[in-house]
Amino acid sequence: MRYDTKEELTVLNELYGYLRLYTNFFQPVMKLIEKTRIGSKIVKKYDKSKTPYQRVIESEHIPHKNKEQLQQQYALLNPAELKRGIIRLQDKLHTLVTAKKH
Repeated sequence: MRYDTKEELTVLNELYGYLRLYTNFFQPVMKLIEKTRIGSKIVKKYDKSKTPYQRVIESEHIPHKNKEQLQQQYALLNPAELKRGIIRLQDKLHTLVTAKKH
């Protein structure tokens, strides 16, 4: 699908905003910490799965002020509401594209 109208661009930009928040605050990721070759087999070890938000909060390299801002933002977020917003915008984008074809 090609998104080439201003209305589609507006919906996409709004969708990216929701996806950024949902992914960074609520989607856990397993980080690769070790990869070892044993003969022809590669064994991978992963860190405990955490969200990017959790990793930032636990990091010693991030200033406390930034962590406080993220914690305030996190307190205002609702993952179910974000997910509903993502689905709503995906449906709207699909509707715009299919209407363009007819």
